[in-house]
Amino acid sequence: MRKIVIAPDSYKGSLSAKEVGLVIERAFKEVFPNITTAIVPLADGGEGTTETLNDALGGKWTTLDVKNPLGNRHAARYAYVEDRRLAIIEMAEASGLNLVPTDERNPLVTSTYGTGELIKHALERGATEFIVGLGGSATNDAGMGMMRALGVAFLDKAGNPIPCGGGALARLDKINLTNLHPRLAEATFHVACDVTNPLVGENGASAVFAPQKGATPAMVSELDEALTHYGNIVQSQLGLSVAHIPGGGAAGGMGSAFCTFFPKAELKSGISIVVEAVGLSDHVADADLVITGEGCMDYQTQFGKTPMGAQQVAEVHGVPIIGIAGSLGEGYESLLHKGFQALFDTTVRPCNLHDAIKLTEENLFRTALSVARLMRLG
Repeated sequence: MRKIVIAPDSYKGSLSAKEVGLVIERAFKEVFPNITTAIVPLADGGEGTTETLNDALGGKWTTLDVKNPLGNRHAARYAYVEDRRLAIIEMAEASGLNLVPTDERNPLVTSTYGTGELIKHALERGATEFIVGLGGSATNDAGMGMMRALGVAFLDKAGNPIPCGGGALARLDKINLTNLHPRLAEATFHVACDVTNPLVGENGASAVFAPQKGATPAMVSELDEALTHYGNIVQSQLGLSVAHIPGGGAAGGMGSAFCTFFPKAELKSGISIVVEAVGLSDHVADADLVITGEGCMDYQTQFGKTPMGAQQVAEVHGVPIIGIAGSLGEGYESLLHKGFQALFDTTVRPCNLHDAIKLTEENLFRTALSVARLMRLG
């Protein structure tokens, strides 16, 4: 064996993707001292994607004072890769549900303004490429707050700005793009969006996602009507039909905002964006083995999770792939029919979750070492 590529996701709550890769590398080097290894940390567009990409691409963190979903000041950060002029942003950093106390969650009033502030700052430092993750939002405002931070005016019949939040969209009469940030026209946006829900309707942003953000059934109806009205305004004034775009309902309608106001934006699966950004295919092309994994691999892994992204690249190049997971959950066997040659569980004895997390590195090393010794027999 000459070369292996180690391309894992993080083991949530215990090891980052990079740390997982380093542990597996250490184990394989003990058995194959002369082997070439490439550690390529991955993520699927959800929580931790920015950190993973920052590690993989050698970026640096920037912290800003922005508005949180309720309009209060909050320290949020994004990653910037200087030589690529690439900004990596998770909207949850500025507009996340975790930033709003449970008893104050109300998608009628929460705003995405802070996410717009992060994008604006990156544009003005020279970013020409963006990766934006849409997961974990507290909002249902169709990206109105974000676009306000980027210069768009949302006005009522009297010509006054409407309030923040998804509920206020019912009062929208005019969208004024006069002061839209000029650098948006040239910047490319790769938007991590792993849902196909439209903006409105029974499968739309309000019906499917707003309840987990604090919406009552009455609020869901109000929000859906407001988004429907917003879609009609966009159609009549901008000539764009956004109500039923697949993915337009992601993150409370943020998907539709990128389709409407960003000339060079594309909604894509999170793992495909990450795989492309880190150049996984180039690493795998001359490899003998790919090792991937995440905290738990089960039947859900096949639906756009990190290990499947790695598997698809390995399959293209005809390279075998194995998975090493913190645990193997229900239906994990289905992955053996999806191209994985073998799957391994790092749990070595019954224990509670606290102990399992505490022993993650030790158990991962032991398992990877056993796998390496098994590979040597072959």
